[in-house]
Amino acid sequence: MPRFASVDALRGLTVAAMLLVNNPGDWGHVYRPLLHAAWHGCTAADLVFPLFLFLVGVSIALGISARAEAGAERPALQRAVLARALRIVALGLLLHLLAWWVLDAPHLRLWGVLQRISVCFLVVGSLALWTGPRAQWWLLGGALAGYAALLAYAGGVEPWSNPASRIDTRLFGPLLYRFDAATGRGHDPEGLLSTLGALATTLIGLRAGAWLRTGRLTRLWAAGAAALALGALGAQALPLNKNLWTPSYVLWTAGWALLALAAAHVLVDRRGWPPLGRRFGSNAIVAYAGSAAMVYLLIAAGWLEPLYRIGFGWLAPLFGPFLPSLAFAVAFVAVWWAVVYAMDRRGWYPRI
Repeated sequence: MPRFASVDALRGLTVAAMLLVNNPGDWGHVYRPLLHAAWHGCTAADLVFPLFLFLVGVSIALGISARAEAGAERPALQRAVLARALRIVALGLLLHLLAWWVLDAPHLRLWGVLQRISVCFLVVGSLALWTGPRAQWWLLGGALAGYAALLAYAGGVEPWSNPASRIDTRLFGPLLYRFDAATGRGHDPEGLLSTLGALATTLIGLRAGAWLRTGRLTRLWAAGAAALALGALGAQALPLNKNLWTPSYVLWTAGWALLALAAAHVLVDRRGWPPLGRRFGSNAIVAYAGSAAMVYLLIAAGWLEPLYRIGFGWLAPLFGPFLPSLAFAVAFVAVWWAVVYAMDRRGWYPRI
């Protein structure tokens, strides 16, 4: 089967963007596009995680679907999908255990980024094996319509009172990202119910990957433009919201992801541009998890603040407080680029 260097490159750039957004030197001084929207809205930072999940779907189409169509036994592929999903969720839980332990967090968090990736990979990987395109489109439409109706008619989209927060609180209580013991209210941006929207994002990636495999580039461009228009239109009824992964947010971010995939395919696969980001893409989960563990340990050791102050604080009198904060984030990405570069040179690609 053909290898699309564009997908590896785009995945790698997405992981690098995750590290950039998640690791400023000073959270009090971050350029607005690099901050997630507080609630409603969509900044550049809010495009990063949906793009990664979209690429999970694309990779399923290029890998699992292609192997199934080539004659591989579907039960064996299903077992491989389940095993990988379990490894990813276990890694996510280990990271949260580490944070709980070394940072003396008030409670252990159950959900998270890796846990959401695991669920989306398991569900969409299974759908790729046992359903066809028509069923997948129907499931996508049903997930978006059903979730939209639930948000619109079962509590709205405001903080704490929305159905996603209420259901997550009822099921998981203090195991959520935010939990107020006094009021008994909680919320998790990667909780259970909002994963419906994330699954829709991954399903769109699955169908986009099928178009990529069969050379239907025009469909990628057209679908990207259509998704952007539908997302903007849908936002008039249900706002763009990453915390709830609203249907309008699914379509808006998928539109940008489709256009990014089409552009990367043209530039890298067809015109031969270098696949910048490929090394991050080859060890995406390792880079994300390893960088998070590094930050937790640096905070626990009391080294993170001195590193920032000594290494980048001298920039503040010259350029103000925002540039040194960004410079630290860029340096952090550079450190991890060196790590994945060394891993790539040695052929180390841990199977997670």
